[in-house]
Order: sequence, then C-alpha cells, then structure tokens
Amino acid sequence: MKKNILKNNAVQSLIASLLCIFLGLLIGYIVLLLINPDGAWNSIVEVMKNFLHAKKAARQLRNFGTTLVRTAPLLMCALSVLFAYKVGLFNIGAAGQYVAGVCASLYAALAWGWSWFPCLIFALLAGALLGAIVGLLKAYCNVNEVISGIMLNWIALYLTNMMLSKVKEVASPYTLHLKTTAPQAILPSLGLGSLFSDNEYVTIAVPLAIITAIVVEVVLDRTKFGYELKATGNNRNAAKYAGMAEQRNIILTLVIAGGLAGIGGAMFYLTDLEQWSCTATSVPGMGFNGIAATFLGGLNPIGTIFASYFIQHITDGGTNVDLSMYSAQISDLISSIIIYLCGFVLFIKQMMNKSIARHEEAQAHRAKLAAEAAGKEGGEK
Repeated sequence: MKKNILKNNAVQSLIASLLCIFLGLLIGYIVLLLINPDGAWNSIVEVMKNFLHAKKAARQLRNFGTTLVRTAPLLMCALSVLFAYKVGLFNIGAAGQYVAGVCASLYAALAWGWSWFPCLIFALLAGALLGAIVGLLKAYCNVNEVISGIMLNWIALYLTNMMLSKVKEVASPYTLHLKTTAPQAILPSLGLGSLFSDNEYVTIAVPLAIITAIVVEVVLDRTKFGYELKATGNNRNAAKYAGMAEQRNIILTLVIAGGLAGIGGAMFYLTDLEQWSCTATSVPGMGFNGIAATFLGGLNPIGTIFASYFIQHITDGGTNVDLSMYSAQISDLISSIIIYLCGFVLFIKQMMNKSIARHEEAQAHRAKLAAEAAGKEGGEK
C-alpha cells in the first residue's frame, strides 16, 4: 500500500514541492546567518509570516487580500507556461506577453477611455499576438520558441515604455492613475473587497484566475482538443501521421498561452494597485516567476494555484525583513533562492521514481531467490 501511494504522481509532486520549499528556506536561512547571525531566525520567520506581520487583525486581512491580488497575474503567467509545456513547448516569452497585456489594457483605458471588459479582451489579444509570432516562427521556420520568446520579451518592454509614455504623469515616469483618469477601467470588486477589510484592490481578477486554472485542467485532460495538442507536442510526426494539423496546433497552443499571460497583465494593472514605470529597464519578474510556479505545482493547473500563492506569499513576506541588519536586496535574494529551488521538483520526482524502481527490483530479486530456495528444499525432501 505504501509503495502504491509513493508511486502516485500527485503524492510525488506534493513531496517534491515540500522538499524544495524546505531546502529553499534552509539555504535562505544559512545565507542570513552568514551575513548577520543576530537577525537570521527572525528574518526567515518574517518571510514566512507575510501578512501576519501586521499587529491588527484587520490589517492582516487587508494585506492578505493584497497578496491575493498579486497572486492572480502570477497564476495566469504560470498557466501560460504550463499550457505550452504540456504541449511540448517552453513559453519563456510569457514575460513579454504579460507586458503586452499591460500595454494594451492601460493604453486602451487611459488614452481611449475604454471600460474594463474590452480592456481585458484587448490585453488577451495583445498577448495572443506575441504568442502567434513565436508559434509561426516555430511551426514554419523551425525557430526555437525560447530564442524568439526571449527576443520578443525585450521588444515588448520597449514598445510598452514608448506607448505608455503618452499616458504618463507629467512630473514622473509612472502612468496616470486609473482611479482619477479612467475609473470605468478598474476591475469590479463585486463585494469581494469587503471580505478583506475593505481592500479596494481585491477584484474579480482573483476568482477569474482560479476559474481559468480549472478550465485549463478540463481542456487539457478532458477534451479531444487537449489530447490533440498534447499528442502534437509529444511527437509531431506521429500526430501528422494520425491526421492532426501539427503546425496549426503549435501555433494555436502559443496563441492561447500568450493570451493567458496577456490577460494576467491586465488583471494586475487594472486594479490600480500599481502604476507602470515608463523607464523600466528590465522585464517584470511575474512571467519568469510563473515558470517556477508551474513546476512547483507539479505541472498541474490546480497545484499551480497553490504554488502561485506560495511564491507570492514569500515574495511579499520578504519585504518585512529588518533592513537595519540587512540590505534592501536581501528579501529579493531569499525569495529568489526559494523560487530557484522550485525548479527541481521534476528532478526530485525522477529520483523518487528511480529509487522506487530499484526497491521493487530488489524485492523481486529477493522473492525469486526465496522461491528458488523453497523449491530446492522441497525437492530434497
């Protein structure tokens, strides 16, 4: 019974994820000890506490809501990476597609005065367009999606800076506030904010991201369409022989993945929690963190929900580290170490399977020797 449980994919994913989290926290703690041992324990505890750092319950609830707001776009980026990976593609371009979604949604809201729903659709289309470019290059020119994705990340960033500089504040590099310039573009709360101590930034983005994860799970594992996509990813030649349109499936996969990341960008910036800086010189980490969330969640859409929250939890918790003992970058360092370790989930699962296989082989060998010994003893009698 124990052996069967350990061979279960979901159990393996859970064990591997927990082990990666533990190792990440342990290494982070060791780093803190080396820098300043006096505040190491308190700092690592603060990282894990996150919103519990606040003294009052109302403030804790409000901070918890803010973490959920940041989790929604991270989950969408993770689903983007996961969807492509399930089809045999590595969508590292999710970061650029996320940025394209930010650009489309904010420009439509601030320059054209669109409401929130068409802004979401426009963001989805912008992300899908970048995904389509990667897909076309992959399907017809055999250009590796990682190379084209990385290049488009930077193209998207600088185009976004150029476009949004037309709707920024006069005295700062940040875009105009939606609340004062385009309140109709802010995502509706539908009363969700009241559940988190009247946190105005908690919107429908949170439940919408969770529903999207469930839809992705159903599409990939319960539909003919999902089966064809995964078959194409596993073996393009076999899929073509079976009558599947392999080139169309590759393009369609990256279009959907791009759309997921694009709408993730709109889900965050249409809350008005943050403004885009038109002097940004690096691609936001949301898309790259989505890669870690995908693997930490065991390449399962439902597991990715919890993995995305955990990564955002420790990222927000890192801001509570005592800056009188450590530099401001220490929180990012700790979060990065833990996120980096999240990428070893599949490796740990592979090692577990090898260990189980060796154990079963040894058991079978012992059973064979015991049977031979019993047969020999019976023959002598």
